[in-house]
Amino acid sequence: MRVAMSPPDFFSIDYVINPWMDPAAWHHDAAQLASDAKAGWREMKALYEKLGATVEVQRPKAGLPDLVFTANAAVVLDGIVLLARFRFPERQGEEKENMAFFQRLRSQYAVQRIITMPEGIFFEGAGDAIWDQTRQAFWTGYGPRSSLKASAVIAHAYGKPVHPLKLIDPRFYHLDTCLCVLPRGEALHFPLAFNAEGLARLKAEFGDGLIAVPEADALKLAANAFPITENDVVFGSCDPELEATLNRRGYTVHRINLGS
Repeated sequence: MRVAMSPPDFFSIDYVINPWMDPAAWHHDAAQLASDAKAGWREMKALYEKLGATVEVQRPKAGLPDLVFTANAAVVLDGIVLLARFRFPERQGEEKENMAFFQRLRSQYAVQRIITMPEGIFFEGAGDAIWDQTRQAFWTGYGPRSSLKASAVIAHAYGKPVHPLKLIDPRFYHLDTCLCVLPRGEALHFPLAFNAEGLARLKAEFGDGLIAVPEADALKLAANAFPITENDVVFGSCDPELEATLNRRGYTVHRINLGS
């Protein structure tokens, strides 16, 4: 597996584009939080590499604090890169950096093709497009950040089925904050993040493999987990009950302190 990461050299909370962002709280203890962010990033990179991943590092840039969230840069499958088009002006400066990053990877033959999203259609990368290896389909999120029309572009780019899900809770503004598809066909989810139609679709597809994340853990973004291998899932938060459930299904939980 090849993973993109960007170090938090310039990470800070300087504006508000989701309910979690609190510039006053960040700047009250900015030096310590920045140090914690860098420590968490180093731990995460080391763990990914220990578990067999190749980490491609995107250079950070001053003035783009959210560049660190590389999942939002694009979705990548079968060598095809579909670049993000960000909704908020605060993140739109990342688009040029993301294009340059993937052009470099293309020059190294790590990817083969780069596609841009049409004007007027917002799309925030793998944050709102999750590949389901078992079903050979994408789950996409729309509403707070990405446009519903992005799902049709994804289907055309990859020639794969796409299942759009409407996100209704502003705290869970990207699909990957409330849905994590696991390698053996199960999925973690936070039910209150979805409308009734979307939740019904998830239940129909995953059945007994649909695992609810408790609200207290969901509010620590436990569903924003990353299955790095067939057996290993990396979490910023995972309560003991959820860990036990995953252990029974054959997964090993790895926790990293990413609170900052």
